[in-house]
Amino acid sequence: MHYYTDVLKKYTLFSGRATRTEFWMFILLSFIASAILGVVDRALKGNILENIYSLAVLLPSLAVTSRRLHDMGKSFWWVLINLIPIVGWIMSIVFLATDSQPGQNMYGPNPKETPMTPPENPTMQTPSTPPVTPTV
Repeated sequence: MHYYTDVLKKYTLFSGRATRTEFWMFILLSFIASAILGVVDRALKGNILENIYSLAVLLPSLAVTSRRLHDMGKSFWWVLINLIPIVGWIMSIVFLATDSQPGQNMYGPNPKETPMTPPENPTMQTPSTPPVTPTV
């Protein structure tokens, strides 16, 4: 669920990189939310909820797509390939499903390779810390 909320928090961030997991989890959860709202709309004999939701996630969707393309070293302009029917759609799916470009590229460091932050609890031992042995 945090993938979805992280994308919504970065709704205007078109720079940087996004992992495949971040992108596809956002797409999956958006699809599920849209389907649920579609069922509710049909029960209410309208489609206003689904339309409002689609407008609400339009900008975050474009932003995460931009960051996903950046993760492969491609410009956001590659999103225009979707204007080519069938072939463009297939190429777009292939691009968005491709693994990250290793290392740093012109859009920033690889999010999969960034060091993890240390635990917040200072009493916890990390795996790199040797165990403490009591002396007698």
